[in-house]
Amino acid sequence: MVGGSKTTATTFDDFYHAHFHSVTTQLCAYTGDLPQAQDLAQEAFCRALARWDRLVRYDDPVAWVRRVAWNLARSRWRRLRTARNHLLRQRRVEAEVAGPTPDRVAIDAALAKLPANHRRAVILHYLADLPVNQIAVQEGVAEGTVKSWLHRGRVALAGLLDESTEGVRDV
Repeated sequence: MVGGSKTTATTFDDFYHAHFHSVTTQLCAYTGDLPQAQDLAQEAFCRALARWDRLVRYDDPVAWVRRVAWNLARSRWRRLRTARNHLLRQRRVEAEVAGPTPDRVAIDAALAKLPANHRRAVILHYLADLPVNQIAVQEGVAEGTVKSWLHRGRVALAGLLDESTEGVRDV
């Protein structure tokens, strides 16, 4: 690919303006996506700029740019294929996971109806297993306040969950 010395000094700007459109057109035909083709051509020309002192001496520097762009397109397709396969594997695993139980849905709905401070206290104490003193430190309140929030939260949850299960007891 490397030829003898060229008699005319070609600037990178001239080279870029002379060949960007044709490289982009070829890549667009290859990828079927004009914005992607423009990005790939731009990346290939950026890499050419970094090596311009050597490339300018090649017999056909645009062939080097085209090869780099096509390699970038293939690499992108490989990454996309790998990502797609990974997502498909994840979906298969997720498809096997059972949905929330009716009890869980009822608890989540009841928790959502609690005031924010009561909800945080109940979740931190009963789901995250934090003791009252740690919740108090985290929330910046006295331990008695946390105990009050827990009590009020439990009472409210009992009433909300009792309402949502009334029809179930009669069965």
